[in-house]
Amino acid sequence: MKNEQFNDRNISNDYFKVDIADYPTTDWGKFKCALDRTFKLELLVGLWVVLREMFKFNTHTVKYPEEKMPIGPRYRAVHEMKRLWESDTERCIGCGLCEKICISNCIRIDTKIDENSRKEVSEYSINLGRCIFCGYCAEVCPELAIVHGGEYENASDQREHFVMYEDMLTPLDKMKAGTQSEFEGFGAITPHEEERVKKTPLAY
Repeated sequence: MKNEQFNDRNISNDYFKVDIADYPTTDWGKFKCALDRTFKLELLVGLWVVLREMFKFNTHTVKYPEEKMPIGPRYRAVHEMKRLWESDTERCIGCGLCEKICISNCIRIDTKIDENSRKEVSEYSINLGRCIFCGYCAEVCPELAIVHGGEYENASDQREHFVMYEDMLTPLDKMKAGTQSEFEGFGAITPHEEERVKKTPLAY
């Protein structure tokens, strides 16, 4: 490829000129221009467009909040905490990676040892006033316990707006109905899992 075709920048042949008169500079010229536009009814053109669209019955307005526009599947909205499909328990193992990687320092997690000598989450909160919804917490989670959901309504009349762990956790009735949305990755349920389990040989 040669450079001559890039050096030739004469593209004026593709344009066509529009016959537009110069704007008058004198007072008498401005008066004649305004008078000409008035008798040509140019001022009513915009009003006619508004009236024409106003009396149309096919409105394009979404009746929010009864109707909501669909959002993309990868939209990063308010966080959700997932449960395990087998036992309905929370997936979060309290590793604290989401708190460490959070660049806005909005995640607070506190863990304790339960009666079975296992670590469990005792307190988990996200300050949505500081969160920038970067998605690092969801990417670093080894169990896919925290993901970004589709709930984007996080307005509040208080500056200190926190989302607690119980509010983000998937409700049990949604788990029983099997409507918990899954995401591909480590910890997610794989498609056709029941058929794969039945076909696995018991070599051990």
